[in-house]
Amino acid sequence: MVPITTLPYTSPRPQVTSQETQDFARDLESGGVLVLPRLEFAIADDERRFLDVRWSDGRAKNISLEGTSIKGAKGSPPDLAALARLVERYARDASSLIAALFPRYAPYLKRARTSYRPHPATGRDVSWRKDDARLHVDAFPSRPNHGERILRVFRNVNPNGVDRVWRVGEEFDAMARRLLPRVRRMRPGEASILSALFVTKGRRSEYDHLMLGLHDCAKADLEYQRTSEQREVRFAPGTTWICFSDQVMHAAIAGQFMLEQTIHLPVAALYNRERSPLATLERITGRSLVSA
Repeated sequence: MVPITTLPYTSPRPQVTSQETQDFARDLESGGVLVLPRLEFAIADDERRFLDVRWSDGRAKNISLEGTSIKGAKGSPPDLAALARLVERYARDASSLIAALFPRYAPYLKRARTSYRPHPATGRDVSWRKDDARLHVDAFPSRPNHGERILRVFRNVNPNGVDRVWRVGEEFDAMARRLLPRVRRMRPGEASILSALFVTKGRRSEYDHLMLGLHDCAKADLEYQRTSEQREVRFAPGTTWICFSDQVMHAAIAGQFMLEQTIHLPVAALYNRERSPLATLERITGRSLVSA
């Protein structure tokens, strides 16, 4: 089963020994989930008003911070500025936590979008491809990453005592060996055409193609969703958890009010590259999946 490792730290800038770092990196890079049930992140009394769906503009499921711009939210300029400060503070703490736990990652961290998710995890009318209540690994059709890792730091900020609930599936290698035969090969010139038509931001590598195929095959297969190895994991309010979401089969099935920081990390930054999805897929296929 996917390992779930509990860490005792309360500070987003913990003091961690070299051996602890090695152990945590092994678990994380092997497709595990690190859980910090006692990590501090204070939401001030005058910020607790933001724990309400009324701040969402209703057009997107998430409120997101990109640079200094808050998107997907509605309210007066002072209110939106205060909400942006809350989300930015979470972004800083999440990045500091990763750098402290994994010093090797620190020079390579690329902070991407920070999200605040005020809506319930389920209940929105979406297509099966966008239904995150189905087990999946993260892969994005328009943003090829050529093997770059997707590291995410989540926090349940629910003010009403409600858990965030995930289903966590089988290990990446087992999933890939089961579903990869269903994913078609890339067609000659396909990556160039998609890029020229601005369907993708840059050329899609074969790795990106296969990852997107695994994402879609898993979500489309209801028998797989029902019968594959999986378990329920509950994250209580105040809990922070970390995983490589391009490696952990996960599905969000309950909960409301969550903060999430996405961090992009090159394969070269890993403590062990051979545990990455890129290395796994290259072993299975027997060929290089990204351009040199």
